[in-house]
Amino acid sequence: MVATVVALLALGACTGPAEPPPTSTSTEPVASEPRPSASPTVSLRTVAPKDLLIGSSVVGGGHLSGTDHPQPLESDAAYRQLLATQFATLTPENALKWASVEPARDTYDFAAGDAAVAFAEQHGEQVRGHNLMWHQSNPAWLTEGGFTPDQLRQILHDHISTVVGHYRGRIAAWDVANEIFDDYGRLQAGDPFTDALGVGIVADAFRWAHEADPAAVLYLNDYNVESSAAKRQAYLDLARQLLAQGVPLGGMGIQGHLSLQYPPFPPDFRSTLQAFADLGLDVAITELDVRMALTGGEATGDQLATQADWYRQAVAGCLAVARCVSVTMWGLPDTYSWVPATFTGQGAATPFIDDSTAKPAFDALVAALQAGRT
Repeated sequence: MVATVVALLALGACTGPAEPPPTSTSTEPVASEPRPSASPTVSLRTVAPKDLLIGSSVVGGGHLSGTDHPQPLESDAAYRQLLATQFATLTPENALKWASVEPARDTYDFAAGDAAVAFAEQHGEQVRGHNLMWHQSNPAWLTEGGFTPDQLRQILHDHISTVVGHYRGRIAAWDVANEIFDDYGRLQAGDPFTDALGVGIVADAFRWAHEADPAAVLYLNDYNVESSAAKRQAYLDLARQLLAQGVPLGGMGIQGHLSLQYPPFPPDFRSTLQAFADLGLDVAITELDVRMALTGGEATGDQLATQADWYRQAVAGCLAVARCVSVTMWGLPDTYSWVPATFTGQGAATPFIDDSTAKPAFDALVAALQAGRT
């Protein structure tokens, strides 16, 4: 790879004293040919403003099933160290999705979710629950069960009540309704609940989640909201309707799955965050990554420099919106990212090559966070 990298972490179990976290203290612009970083002395968690949480997903399951590390939180000490030292909030990437947590009707498997939550608590980190309604990652018993609308309503109620109730007081925020609109602003096809019950079931899902844990902040969450005007408007309209009905909607999650193949950086990114904040909602960047097409399996220096600038712009956009409360990066490091398994020929989407090696994007994140709120 045309990248000069910085060694970040000493390998070690998370149960011992924390090793110095990865960083660069440089605030100089990232050059097209990445250069060595300064000694690792700070972490994203510590340089972020006190009112902004920097987070990561906790990978495991899904595309990693059948690999050497299907659950890196269990098997990879350096990965645990990375999560423990760099971040203030964690999101289980797959452990709380329906297919993982309720693989058979009324049969729940909380093992992976419990492990992620316990790890976060051990290291003083918050947890974001992901997710309660989605058109993907649903078990066959649910999608092929031939249930009536009334039965589906009861199934959703029971699932939300059980899962959110299981983590009552331990999960700070939940993605209740995930990706319910397509890029044309229409209801996303394939969701068993909105297909059968319409968009009105979303309000019930929020009410049930609130009943199960009144302290949790409840979110809508989706990708391309910053790029698709129709999708953005659909969510703004829905949010207004829910709030007018007294539904306990607390926030809007902007996923932030970006691609260098579609330049420039989304010009409406910041204004999208602000539009939802203007409704009185918290906003969060919930699944940030910046993928790229790889020639020969490697990123070029120019690609890494552009990626770094896009990460900087995303964080700066959040910092410019007073109600933007967190930025969570998705699927890091590159060795565990979901991108290569989903987008053929693409990858290198995160700020870390592996558990202990950062990219120029890391320097850009540090610089943006050190600049603070605007």
